[in-house]
Amino acid sequence: MAKTSEQSSLKIYLRLLKYVLPYWGAFAISIVGFVIFASSQPMLADMLKHFLDALDPAKDSKFFGISLVLGVPILIVLIAIYQGIGSFLGNYYLAKVSRGLVHDLRVALFNSLLTLPNRYFDNNNSGHLISRITYNVTMVTGAATDAIKVVIREGLTVVFLFGYLVYSNWKLTMVLLGILPIIAVLVTRASKKFRSQSKKIQVAMGDVTHVASETIQGYRVVRSFGGETYEKQRFLNASEDNMNRSLGMTRTQSIYTPSLQLVIYIGMAILMYLVLYLRGDASPGELIAYITAAGLLPKPIRQLSEVSATIQKGLAGAESIFEQLDEAPEIDTGTIEIERASGHLEVRNLTFQYPGTERVVLNNISFVVKPGQMVALVGRSGSGKSTLANLIPRFYHHDQGEILLDGLEIETFTLTNLRRHIALVTQHVTLFNDTVTNNIAYGDLAGAPIELVRQSAEDAYAAEFIEKMPEGYDTLVGENGVLLSGGQRQRLAIARALLKNAPVLILDEATSALDTESERHIQGALDKVMQGRTTLVIAHRLSTIEKADLILVMDQGEIVERGTHSELLALNGYYSRLHAKQFKDGDEAEAELLPA
Repeated sequence: MAKTSEQSSLKIYLRLLKYVLPYWGAFAISIVGFVIFASSQPMLADMLKHFLDALDPAKDSKFFGISLVLGVPILIVLIAIYQGIGSFLGNYYLAKVSRGLVHDLRVALFNSLLTLPNRYFDNNNSGHLISRITYNVTMVTGAATDAIKVVIREGLTVVFLFGYLVYSNWKLTMVLLGILPIIAVLVTRASKKFRSQSKKIQVAMGDVTHVASETIQGYRVVRSFGGETYEKQRFLNASEDNMNRSLGMTRTQSIYTPSLQLVIYIGMAILMYLVLYLRGDASPGELIAYITAAGLLPKPIRQLSEVSATIQKGLAGAESIFEQLDEAPEIDTGTIEIERASGHLEVRNLTFQYPGTERVVLNNISFVVKPGQMVALVGRSGSGKSTLANLIPRFYHHDQGEILLDGLEIETFTLTNLRRHIALVTQHVTLFNDTVTNNIAYGDLAGAPIELVRQSAEDAYAAEFIEKMPEGYDTLVGENGVLLSGGQRQRLAIARALLKNAPVLILDEATSALDTESERHIQGALDKVMQGRTTLVIAHRLSTIEKADLILVMDQGEIVERGTHSELLALNGYYSRLHAKQFKDGDEAEAELLPA
């Protein structure tokens, strides 16, 4: 088990190293800098020997032809300059590498989010995804900056100091080597614990982000339903869990570091005893230099031991990052690209169930929509209407039955090309904290002539409220259009779809957020824009679909009735009952038909 864990850690490290390769030049300079810094440590210890020799008037020693009285101070200044140069080169260029690494990982994570399939977002909450980009990546930063710096700089310092000690007195140095196995055992045990605790901390941090983002996004619901106390408790629990897990790691580190330090100082105590007992012919200067060099060892060894926690945090962070990066993107095996589809849509014997579930959501669905025709889907919640709408732009993939656009199976189109022919307006409108113009002319539509943007807004009956806004089309709409009413947001979404001018238009409860007057306006606009377009409408207000060329009544994933509005009323069946529920004495009731 331990071996598998070590192999996993090595694998993650090697993978992280691939992200360092583009910065190999800066990385090499940083290593040179740390070599310079580390090599200066025994030089300072050796200077003490010459300093003590200079104190003895009987000795008229010289250093490179210069009197020790003058030479020692000059050399100390030169060593300090030498060490400073090494410290700058090491710290600056390694920071350059690590910042580049973190930037690349963040960009890779964000870009992967744009290509992941819908099911990934269904199975992972947004708080954990955001936490991965913000918090988990900073853990990798720690491993890539502080940890690597300590490992290289302090590791080389230990190597140079040990080299100096072996050169000075190899017998005494063997005593120090005797404590290395004890240090190795302590480091290994602590590393495993740090890794496990780091993963738990990251999950807890994701929970904190998740609760906070949900509360911020749903603050209106929280306040209107008196959810403040509940949300306070939920956030308190998540934050306390994160705090306790962090304290657990700090506790482990607080016990581990002094234990290691005790082992090192016991070794030092034994060494000092042996130095005093076995001094032999060594001069006081040589013994002091040796003890000084040995005394410099505990600090880098302690820092090396402490870095284990940072490395394990970084490994745990990298592991979660690579898990996302290894997720397969949306399946896109299509090769066909066409300039503009005519909009002939046909569904044949379509059966579908969501991956990992057994319930059949759509069962043997078949219908044809000719260019310019409007097909409406009606039925209660859970009947499969929205699922069918999501299959057409390939948000999910079907493997039983066919969906054909212009006689071609939609799976044969490239994803980009297929979605270019489809405009989608849903009940849950997504707007960005940008201007009205940029929200209408979004994505592929960016840079569209302002005249076309204005025309789309007019056709969606959005121009009337846009022109009353402080800066007109240049007004910022706030996060997700918070500064607009539900009807205004919906009209902007419809304007966006109109500007796209796609041959297939899908309206999934697109008029549900509109008041009766706005709906009449929109209905007039839709009547106009649906000419020459294949339109698939999902609606619970039957008034919006009376003019449909074909109405499909769905229940439990099956089409139970089909026909025009008048034909279905004449059947006096399922549709007729829905109609009677929503209308009384020929007047539209404001109540909703059924939960949508």
